Amino acid sequence: MKVNRVNNNGSIILDNTNKIQQIDKNNMLSFLENIVFHYRQAEKNSRKLSLNYPKPDNIIVTGMGGSAIGGELLKDWAKNKIDIPIEINRDYSLPLYANRKSLVMVLSYSGETEESLSSFLDALKKDCMLCCISSGGNLINYAKRAEIPYLAVPSGMPPRAALPYMLTPLLIALEKSSLFHVSNELDEAIEILDQISTENSYNIPTNKNYSKTMALKIGSSVPVIYGFGIYNSVARRFKQQFNENSKIPSRWDVFSELNHNEIVGWEQIGKFSKIYSAIFLRDRTEPIQIKSRIELTKSLLPIPSKTFEVWSKGKSDLSKMLSMICIGDFTSVYHALMNEIDPTPVNIITQLKEKIRKYKIKDKILKELDTISNLPRK
Repeated sequence: MKVNRVNNNGSIILDNTNKIQQIDKNNMLSFLENIVFHYRQAEKNSRKLSLNYPKPDNIIVTGMGGSAIGGELLKDWAKNKIDIPIEINRDYSLPLYANRKSLVMVLSYSGETEESLSSFLDALKKDCMLCCISSGGNLINYAKRAEIPYLAVPSGMPPRAALPYMLTPLLIALEKSSLFHVSNELDEAIEILDQISTENSYNIPTNKNYSKTMALKIGSSVPVIYGFGIYNSVARRFKQQFNENSKIPSRWDVFSELNHNEIVGWEQIGKFSKIYSAIFLRDRTEPIQIKSRIELTKSLLPIPSKTFEVWSKGKSDLSKMLSMICIGDFTSVYHALMNEIDPTPVNIITQLKEKIRKYKIKDKILKELDTISNLPRK
């Protein structure tokens, strides 16, 4: 088994722009450097989405991986803003309660994710209100055939880098459904992202670059990310980006639940504490009950463990959430680059997809879609 070891020349690499460009063959950093452009384009594109459904009883966002995280962010952001529940579905079928009063938003960047196609099929059978968001593939093809509203987003990006194009339509969909006006929050978030992407650009040296510094200090440790409230999904995103960009194990958990179980896992960690680092997601307006738990938890961690704090920026919930995500994305990419790893390829996922084709699950889903997608909608 190949073990990735931290490059002792990591700081030298991160301050060498030519070396960074050589390692980042697929230009993952460019998506972060141009994050403001992508969110502006995503908002413009999302306005094309046409939804003429009545107010739903519930919203189900179904997808996997880099597509599903947009739904998780929507759920956390909207929890105290709209009066209907939002469920994130990462499965081949929808929850039993899904029906014609459910708005099901199917997200698959590639349009070929078999779990998403299967959920789309289930939603058709249950006569749900449907909307599809994808760059193309079979999902858009069958949405057209079934006359389902869809939004085509730009193709050619790693799904995790396409977050602006997968999250923004969900926010705009709430606005189009007269559930919440999101434009002001989105405008502020874009301003904040402009600042953060500039401050953490690959041209900024390590001693002035927060993300580069954190990547170096995390080193060979396993990052454990702790969030709370609207930052639950942000913590998950951090974990996923360390997995896919840095190619390292990572974990995440949330306050205050982690104080009832996770924290005990540090008790007997002893000499192995140096293997882990803890990243606390913070907010200067965090409630006192959460602030006290975070501070106490930090004080109880083993001394050898590395601890970091990432503070949100902005006034609106959306700005705060996206500001943290931007920091996490940059950090995970720099962690890969300092170890001379191209962050873009996800070889194990590619291998798994190739091997799972032999079970022909997707073929069966598409065959059934062929039999019902041309039926008139009720």
